[in-house]
Amino acid sequence: MYQVLYRKYRPQTFSDVCGQETVTAALRNEIKNGTPAHAYLFTGCRGTGKTTCARILAKAVNCLSPADGDPCNECEICRGIDDGSILDVVEIDAASNNGVDSIRELREEVNFTPAAAKYRVYIIDEVHMLSAGAFNALLKTLEEPPAHVIFVLATTEVHKLPATILSRCQRFDFTRITPADIAARIRFVAEKEGFSVTDDAALLLARLSDGAMRDALSLLDQCVSHSREVTAEVVTAAAGLAGRSHIFELSAAVAAGDTAKALAVIDTLYRGSKDMERLCAEWVEHCRDIMIVKTVKDPTALVVVSAEELEQLKTAAAATDMATVLHHLAVLQETLDRLRGGVSRRVEMEMAVLRLCRPELSGDLAALTRRVAALEKGVLPAREVLPAREVLPAREVPPAQATPVAPVAPAAPVAQPVSAPTQASASVKEPTPAPVQEPAPPQEPVPTPTPAAPVLPAADGEEVPFAAWGEVVEALGTTCPPLCGVLVGSTALLRGDIVLVCTDNDMFRTLVTRDGNKQILVNTIKQITGNTYRIGIKKKPSADTPNDPLAAFIRQNRERGVDIQT
Repeated sequence: MYQVLYRKYRPQTFSDVCGQETVTAALRNEIKNGTPAHAYLFTGCRGTGKTTCARILAKAVNCLSPADGDPCNECEICRGIDDGSILDVVEIDAASNNGVDSIRELREEVNFTPAAAKYRVYIIDEVHMLSAGAFNALLKTLEEPPAHVIFVLATTEVHKLPATILSRCQRFDFTRITPADIAARIRFVAEKEGFSVTDDAALLLARLSDGAMRDALSLLDQCVSHSREVTAEVVTAAAGLAGRSHIFELSAAVAAGDTAKALAVIDTLYRGSKDMERLCAEWVEHCRDIMIVKTVKDPTALVVVSAEELEQLKTAAAATDMATVLHHLAVLQETLDRLRGGVSRRVEMEMAVLRLCRPELSGDLAALTRRVAALEKGVLPAREVLPAREVLPAREVPPAQATPVAPVAPAAPVAQPVSAPTQASASVKEPTPAPVQEPAPPQEPVPTPTPAAPVLPAADGEEVPFAAWGEVVEALGTTCPPLCGVLVGSTALLRGDIVLVCTDNDMFRTLVTRDGNKQILVNTIKQITGNTYRIGIKKKPSADTPNDPLAAFIRQNRERGVDIQT
């Protein structure tokens, strides 16, 4: 009868266990020193060797000739435990034997001495499935069992165990097996079985197993049923994956904003019977890899891909910004949650593609940051050509400086008679008026705040347009990009010392009260105009409540800068 690979190549000694050197070293030392504990707790994710180490421990404590803490697997005790003929090693599935009655039977059995071995070993798998009554019934026996009894509890959800159980056990945590160890084990098994596995296929199997050796060998068994030459393409087909090529194609279409191309890729994968949830999970992993590549100098330890795929990831990472990557991760994670309970998985994926291609369809902060980043790329070059500080005096200075410039004009004819006596040097003297034409003197008042004074309205509360608002919004692109994004297209009015921001974007009220953004806006206005203003918000009156006195009172106070919570 054919035996599956993960059972056939289950480790028989502590030395053969992969990726759990800390645990196996401690257990071997206890066996060598003759000091085994009366109760063990093995915890960790699935497929990491908890039950396997429990069985090896049961053989090691009873082996007639142990070698360096490992069972010999040759004596009658070891062979009897392997074939099940020795009944002193009992495995209990707590998922199906989780009641008080099952534990009561166990408490009665532990009083009997072993029939053939030195110790009676009880391996309780998935112990977190026991009921509260069963845990209480086990407490006393687990704390002070007979000298010939050893308990080994195994679980994947240690947080569900009562503290009273944890305190009575010697705990060992099994970690996820590294992709390198899993890939090496896969190649070892392939060599023993006589089929070939490429390096790319071994890495892909290791990545799909998520640190579980059993899952990797099970998937390898499935791949071998397709072909004795296991390649990355065979693994992709056997596991029902979309494949790296489709993920890169889909990601490139979204990055280019090509909605039609992205939807076409989704349609192709859907018609190929690819699972949309699995596709979304692959896409999440792809975005995570890009995030790691953009963040870490040497990502090889954190990203399990081939050298060719790593270069593709670096190219994709260089072509996008971190805000976009985080936005993609947020949307895809939300989509992944919705796919598990959604009616139409194809529609959910298509909705996600539309939101990624068009960030304006998303109202979250990540989408806003992405839009601001895109806006910044277009705004910054223009600001370098026309700085805001130099444009403002050109607009406000003429009314105040018109009278000083006029008296300078008569001074020009005075300079002309100086060059008149020497006719030959007229051509040489003509360049001398250049200092008179220097624009420096008229621009001396630029740093002073006097130009803003004529803009102030009358004392009766009259509102006038704030002429410098465009330069303020443009300067915010450097000082505070989120504010710049929400203020694009807005206007402002001036009432005394209050700047009333005219916008219907509710995001502005949220941002202006967060992390000192209001002070940044005040400082930016002062930097441009030279004056210090308070900030208010002027919204359009609601059409459905035009005569509401309470709404009018709240609106008037918010315009004055008083934040009233409703």
